[in-house]
Amino acid sequence: MRRSHDPNAPDKKSFTHISLPIRQSRTRGNHKNKPMRTRIKICGMTRPEDALAAARLGADAIGMVFYPPSPRAITLDRARAIAAALPPFVTLVALFVDPEPRLVEDVIHALPVGLLQFHGDETPADCERYGRPYIKAVRMREDVVLSHWMERFSSAAGLLPDTYRKDVPGGTGQTFDWSRIPLERAMPLVLAGGLNPDNVREAVRIARPFAVDVSGGVESAKGIKDADRMARFMDAVSR
Repeated sequence: MRRSHDPNAPDKKSFTHISLPIRQSRTRGNHKNKPMRTRIKICGMTRPEDALAAARLGADAIGMVFYPPSPRAITLDRARAIAAALPPFVTLVALFVDPEPRLVEDVIHALPVGLLQFHGDETPADCERYGRPYIKAVRMREDVVLSHWMERFSSAAGLLPDTYRKDVPGGTGQTFDWSRIPLERAMPLVLAGGLNPDNVREAVRIARPFAVDVSGGVESAKGIKDADRMARFMDAVSR
């Protein structure tokens, strides 16, 4: 299978080989280990002003949806406007669901994408073919064992456990049992599924994720982010 190659693409190994523990960051000398800060991704951006507000509030990553059935799907032109609004050191994430390779290639050639996110039935080979770091969503059906997914998608920068709902690849607005998340794991986990300012603190306490991913929980309408809700969400994560 032919792979597209971009000489400016980030080195995938730098994202996948993480020497620090997932839940703790080592410090030198006699200092006690301190909990690692939980990263925050705001997904489903449709407006440049919302992306800029999220970045100013402290979001680590901004997600854009390239899945036409989604109410938060955007065009490449809109995506360029959103990307142009972002300051440095905010990661741009492009989300796909069982995409045609041409779509992914068009996106990564047009935008400064730092991470790909796959939400469908993609295989590891499907995700790897673009030579970019990626995360793979795992819809948490009752029979899902995350350690098996970590083994299967060992090339991923991380996994994103999300609520399972039949025929809905994401954005369900519903939570799942966070205690199903193993505290000892081989790669970073990005917790998603129905998170909002009122429940994210408890979700972080139970699951201890590397990062959290929110979309509808900080919106005033589909695809329209609310600055106050984003601020409250980030405050809850950091407490």
